[in-house]
Parts: sequence; C-alpha cells; structure tokens
Amino acid sequence: MSKKSIGIGLMGLGVIGGQVASVLSAKAEALAEQAGCPLVLRKVKVLPQDLARPWAQKMARGLFTTDIEEFFAEPEIDIVVEAIGGVSPALEYLTRALASGRHAVTSNKELIAKHGAELMKLAGRQGVGLRYEASVGGGIPLISRFQYDLVANKIGGIYAIINGTTNYILTRMEREGVDFSSALARAQELGYAEPNPENDVEGIDSTYKLAILASLAFHTEVSPDDIYREGISKLTSRDFQYAQELGFAIKLLAIAKDNDREIEVRVHPVFLPEDSLLAKVDGVYNAVLVEGDLVDKVLFFGQGAGPLPTSSAVVADIVASAREIRLGVVAGSGWRLGPARVIKPMSDVITRYYLRLNIADRPGVLAQIARVLGEHQISISSAIQELADPVAETAEIVVITHSAQEKNMQSALSELGKLTVVKEIGNFIRVEA
Repeated sequence: MSKKSIGIGLMGLGVIGGQVASVLSAKAEALAEQAGCPLVLRKVKVLPQDLARPWAQKMARGLFTTDIEEFFAEPEIDIVVEAIGGVSPALEYLTRALASGRHAVTSNKELIAKHGAELMKLAGRQGVGLRYEASVGGGIPLISRFQYDLVANKIGGIYAIINGTTNYILTRMEREGVDFSSALARAQELGYAEPNPENDVEGIDSTYKLAILASLAFHTEVSPDDIYREGISKLTSRDFQYAQELGFAIKLLAIAKDNDREIEVRVHPVFLPEDSLLAKVDGVYNAVLVEGDLVDKVLFFGQGAGPLPTSSAVVADIVASAREIRLGVVAGSGWRLGPARVIKPMSDVITRYYLRLNIADRPGVLAQIARVLGEHQISISSAIQELADPVAETAEIVVITHSAQEKNMQSALSELGKLTVVKEIGNFIRVEA
C-alpha cells in the first residue's frame, strides 16, 4: 500500500499524550526516515482543560477537538493513539478505532490487562494491529521480547519490580530508616506518587502489568483477578533493619511461575537475598528477570515510568504500525492464547517466611512458638530476639522459616495470635531465595 504520509489521531493530551505529541514534532524527520514516510498528527481529542497545557500552546488550534464524533470523522487518521488511561471511555474508543479498520497504539496497562484479549481478537478480525509496548515497563522493551525474541523458550518464571513509585519508597525506607508515610510523602513531593497512591502502594498497578506479562509468557489469558495481591503499606522501618541484619532487601515483587500443571501468579513484598540481581534495583528503576529453558536467566532493566521513557515506547509502536500500513501487512501483535490454565491457589504456594512478633520476655516463649510452627509442618531456619520494652517486660523476636505451604503458615499465624505470650504479630513477609 503506497502512502505519502501516515496520519496519527491522538486521544488525550495529558502528561503522556503531550510528550508523544512533542516527540512526533521534534523528531519528525528522523521518524519519517524510520517509518518510510512522514508521520502527521491529524487530530487530537482533548478535554477542555488540556488546551491550557504548555504543549497545547505550541500546536495548531485546528488539530484539537473535544468531540469524539469529529475525531473519528477525520478520514486521514490511520493510527489511533490512546493516551487517556483507565477503562472507560478508553475501551469504547479503542474498540471503535479497531472496528473502523485503524491500527491502534496504547500505553494503558489496566485496559490491556482487563480487555486485551478481546481487543486483540477484534484487531485480528479487522486485519489491523494493536500495539501496547508501553503498558509494561515504560521504555524498557518487554512486550516485543516475549512476542519475538523469547518465543523459542518455555518460560518457567518471571520475577519483576514493575512499579517505580513503590521501589522508590522502599529504597528510601531501606537507606534512610524512615517510615512508610514519610517515604510516601517524599515520593508525592517529587511527583513519583499520585495524591491518591493506592494503585501503586497496594500493588494494583503491578498486578495489571503482571497479568499482561503472564498472558504473553504462558500463552493463556491471565486476569488481574487471578493474581494474589498485597501492598507495601504495612512495612515498617523495623522490618528493614532486620532484613539488613539477616542479609536481605525488601522489594515489591510480581511473580509468575509455570510448573506445567498450573500457573502461580502473585504480587506482594518479599525478602530477597541482598546479593541477588533484583535486590540491587533501587529508586524509580524497574527490572524484570525472566527464566527460560534456552536463555536461562535474562534481566531487563531501566526506567519503567515517566513521560520520556513511556513516549519512547509509544512512538516506537507508532513507527512499527506505520511500517505495517506501508507494507500492507500486520505482524501479529496479539496474544497467542491456548487453553485456559489452572491458577494455583495462594494457599498452595510454597515459600519461606519472615515473622516479627512482640512477645512476653520470659523463658520458654521461643519454645512455644517453635511448637506451634512445628505442629503446622514449619521449621525455623534462624531466629533473633531483642529486648523491646524493659518496663513492660516484652521482647521482639524475628523468625525466618524453611520452605512451607501458605495455608499451613496462615493456620500457624492464627494460632500464634491466640497465645498469651504473643502480644502482637508485628509483620509477616514472604522470602524468595
């Protein structure tokens, strides 16, 4: 198909949409060379308040519309770029774009995690492409690696730090000994965390991204609802002190494993050995460790969020889509989904554990704790006891267990909480070796 230019329709002119528009303008010549023809912004669907943004002031006013009907009526749009976020109205708009025979590009991880399979089926029926590289890892090339470079591998596991906000918070807590609320406040001051940080700190964002990666890696549809999730808000400076003393770092980890019979998917804080690759990933950086039967272990590392890295991935998807339009082919960017797979219940997961307990400072307490754990088939690997309050005659004890089943640990925790010598279960964190 011979085209003198490729028309771009941009939906949303917020932080990401504005940066994408800026890159398309600033790098127009270089992008035209890569795509094989100029990439021309034809129409931008905005909210009224977007028109006051600095980058909007630099663009031709005739590009803007607040009317979605006017946007889709533009005949020169070949590629629709969705930069709205969320599910509604983004799902309606992307569905309409694909149904009208236009290629689409999005960075919307929630939308792809929840509706990616149906959107890609629609794209396949219409003979167009749907690209979403920026939905996981921002500027880190991840989606294409699973689609192309790792296809000869049977993926056994994914271990990922895929939320820069939480990683920044955990890094501050570790390095400076501050509590969670102080680290969060600083992240908000710097713009890393939203005023409402729930999606980040409660692991929701990581869950969306893991659903996408697991679906790609294991060739089956994994929903965010399939994934066990815990956030980082219960972590304290005491947990970081003990982690360092025991030779661990604490990270919010997204984990996916395939043992042939079932898939294990979970997002929660973990103790990682301090000499492991992921333990060294600090600040706002992301990293994804992939285990394949041919490549063994491969680590992808970089800035996972922010307008610059994200726009890098979005614009790369635009260029790839433009090439397909020029050549009259679709490379097949969808998920190669096989039969549904069994998701392992969290209660059946086997791992090691860290327990921090506030106990009565008297002889025989550790023996009582060990007895309860032993009755639930949990053995102790190491233990630390420190005097917590001489006046109240209480102490703090930290236990690292050997591998045990989650349901046994939960039963043991319930029983430990009933012991009169246990004043409080301070925290409970899983350990990944």
